Amino acid sequence: MVKQTAAKLLKGDVKGVAEDITETFKRTIGLSGVVIISLSSMLGSGLFVMPAFAADIMGPGIWLAFLVAASIVLPGALSKAELSSSMPSSGGSYVYLEKTYGPMVGTISGIGLWASFMLKASFALIGFSAYMYTVTTYFDFNLNTMMVSLGALVLITVVNIFGIKKVKAIQTPILVVTLGLLFIMCIVALFDPSTDLSKPWNGAINADPLTLAETSAFVFVAYAGVTKVAAIGGEVKNPEKNLPYGMLLSLSIATLLYCVITFMMMATIPGEWWVSSDGSTPEDPIYIFVDAVAGTKVGVLAAILAILTMISMALAGILAASRFLFAMARDNLLPQALEEVNAKYETPHWPIIFTGFAMGLAIFTLPVKDVAKLASGFKIMIFMAINSCVIVLRNTRHKHDLVAKYESPWYPYIQLWGIFAGLALIIIMGEKAFIGAGAALLIGLITYYSYGKKHAQVRSTPFDTFRKQFVNPSPTEHDKRLAVFHAADFGGKNHLTIKEFQNALSSLGFSFNSDDSRHIFHQADTNEDGVIDIDEFLNTFESLEEE
Repeated sequence: MVKQTAAKLLKGDVKGVAEDITETFKRTIGLSGVVIISLSSMLGSGLFVMPAFAADIMGPGIWLAFLVAASIVLPGALSKAELSSSMPSSGGSYVYLEKTYGPMVGTISGIGLWASFMLKASFALIGFSAYMYTVTTYFDFNLNTMMVSLGALVLITVVNIFGIKKVKAIQTPILVVTLGLLFIMCIVALFDPSTDLSKPWNGAINADPLTLAETSAFVFVAYAGVTKVAAIGGEVKNPEKNLPYGMLLSLSIATLLYCVITFMMMATIPGEWWVSSDGSTPEDPIYIFVDAVAGTKVGVLAAILAILTMISMALAGILAASRFLFAMARDNLLPQALEEVNAKYETPHWPIIFTGFAMGLAIFTLPVKDVAKLASGFKIMIFMAINSCVIVLRNTRHKHDLVAKYESPWYPYIQLWGIFAGLALIIIMGEKAFIGAGAALLIGLITYYSYGKKHAQVRSTPFDTFRKQFVNPSPTEHDKRLAVFHAADFGGKNHLTIKEFQNALSSLGFSFNSDDSRHIFHQADTNEDGVIDIDEFLNTFESLEEE
């Protein structure tokens, strides 16, 4: 199978390779798994921090803003489900935009995606510090919340570099326990005689349309994780059904949770609680809600659960953000260092460190509300671009060998709604959204013209040359290559990182420059995990018949 697939790849038979990959990878994630992964990516800072800031904009009717935001997220979810069924590759939205519009747009979108995930993870750590302050105050000891946030950032950055995947396994049970507690609180509040259900209802019905739109734009980032599961489409069973159904189901569940919890929160907590006595906005609305319903002790329990949830989500946020830099480097749009994986831990350490550093700057310099606005603004623009990808590819499919196993319904009206409604939200959001868009555009253009344009040229010649030089070796030459490849394997794990691969090529006498060797490595790294298996690589290319 490996030999056949490699031969198809070298002949440019993309469809044949895709079919082989579909048959080769074991699909283990069902519909329930898709829903859990998607929900775990969404219900973090959007639930634990954002309601207070949304209420500061709109008042008690914020549940309607979450509903409106969900209606604008829906087209992007449908569009990404379609794109993921035709382009199953790591890098997610960046890959779709780069393949549709080229490397310049790919660079800009990659920078924007990295920024949005980075800012959302920063937002979670800022909210985490507010809940930490609540807990430390209750137990009567003092901590500098800013230092705690930065300390947590250093910890989760190191954890990402070590690649301790088991830490993520606790995210789902923590989230389930927290949501279960909130669900019970909503039921208890419903039967409390002091609960005023008319307050959130009237607040929504009487809201100014522009204020509603501004609040919807602000909370948009709360749904950012709904499409993240598309990045693992190759591991999903029956993806043409489970991916779109899973996205839609998780979006429906998240929308219901956001609307119900914020509705009951506004109906239960007396007065304009979203404005503190000093005029600031509290960053721990879930604690305030649970405290009002069940007392301080249960509220502190909810605060502890919130801390654990947001730390684990910030952990996943660095992981997701760093992979955009990794994917861009794989396309030669960023320097090679950003695609190198650590020989010992097998993680892209430089993208992780750079993302952690940027998060530290955001936590230290940006107000929490501005962080949320920038993250939402970036995400709205990406969803708009994803909707446009579907329109472009649907109209040019006869020129491309991209077959979508799932097609979004209501085309093109649902995509047009996502584009124009998103544009309206960005305009209404105002200055912060345009500053964020301008920054992403400027940084993306500078990056592309200063580096990417010089290096990201698609070439098949180096790979063809390498293939011809590598086939049918003598037994002595084969043994020499094997020895050199194993000597270059500093991690001792029987596979090579890109730097180790380049060292091996140099030792074997191949005179490829950095860009050419990167291109060869990417062609060989078919599963895009940043390493290539030594024996499989040698056996595959040495056994091919020279054309």
